[in-house]
Amino acid sequence: MTNTTLSQRLSQDLSELRDSGLLIHPRVLDAPNRARTRVDGKEVINLASNNYLGFADHPALKEKAARFLQDWGAGAGAVRTIAGTLRIHEDFEEQLAHFKHTGSALVLQSGFTTNQGVLGTLLRAGDLVVSDALNHASIIDGLRLVKATKKVYAHADLGELEQLLRDNPTDGLKMVVTDGVFSMDGDIAPLDQLVPLARRYGAVVYVDDAHGSGVLGKAGRGTVHHFGFEHADDVIQVGTLSKAWGVVGGYAAGHADLRQLLINRARPYLFSTAHPPAVVGALSAALDLVQSDPSFMERLWDNTRFFKAELTRLGFDLMGSQTPITPVRFGETETAFKASRMLFQKGIFAVGLGFPTVPKGQARIRNIVTAEHTRTDLEQAISAYEEVGKALGVI
Repeated sequence: MTNTTLSQRLSQDLSELRDSGLLIHPRVLDAPNRARTRVDGKEVINLASNNYLGFADHPALKEKAARFLQDWGAGAGAVRTIAGTLRIHEDFEEQLAHFKHTGSALVLQSGFTTNQGVLGTLLRAGDLVVSDALNHASIIDGLRLVKATKKVYAHADLGELEQLLRDNPTDGLKMVVTDGVFSMDGDIAPLDQLVPLARRYGAVVYVDDAHGSGVLGKAGRGTVHHFGFEHADDVIQVGTLSKAWGVVGGYAAGHADLRQLLINRARPYLFSTAHPPAVVGALSAALDLVQSDPSFMERLWDNTRFFKAELTRLGFDLMGSQTPITPVRFGETETAFKASRMLFQKGIFAVGLGFPTVPKGQARIRNIVTAEHTRTDLEQAISAYEEVGKALGVI
């Protein structure tokens, strides 16, 4: 018997993806990621990015990034615990903790690794963690690494959550894990009910606010702030710095002692080089900007309300979205993919999502409206949606 060669494995796996229609060929942007951009050489209105506030190419972020690059160099030069912690890293983390109204904050390399690092640090054998069924893949992967007892409750089903907390007593740490805003459907976790429920059973609440920071709460402080729990030591906030903030990185914010424990035990933090100075500068500028100028969030929500109202008027199913994430349901995967291709031909860049990313029969195009879109942009997109929806028999 002979071993499978690398060439055979690659060929087989790629063939399976190709045959199932799941092989990905990412679109390539030929210009900065803005509300209007150029994709594969075509001028398009961009409804596919997470650039909620339009910060990814904002002059203020680029100016401070360039200044930090000149003053502090191209790279940090080491992991944070050896010689890679620059003064600007700690200054930004203080700025972030102040912004989030938490006792401490720590920045990690990405939102994905933040979930691995924080969950891996806090949870151990004998603990109980209960996770929403629609939580992000980074949470799922992070929980695979821990030895705690793991349970999953149906999406936003507080009755099932309570049952799991009640029926699984432990002397260890109890934790409820949820996204703040769910990335596929655009709905908001019911923290107003979930946090008090968790407290009745002595559980910590862990909120991944990747799509809530910069979108919800005063000055974009996030879903936790939106529901009034931002000063709570029993609520942990994590997220990414790559969506509304327009740059890259992840963060954990919460109890005053959380930062110090993560510095000592979070493996992504311990074994990855610190962020380059330009990244730190851009992130610092983003936090300054969102707090000093409320018009970014105002435009984001004005555009969101208009876009949702017009699509609803046309008869599209927006799947209960409550945020700028606006899924338009097309049902079958091939229908959603075809709709995406048709929209692209009409100058609208919006990506189709199908099984296994979303359940069978719930394929959709996920649109994200930003503060940078003009009313003309959105009207053009709505007109294209009307033509495509009618052509495919969806409306």
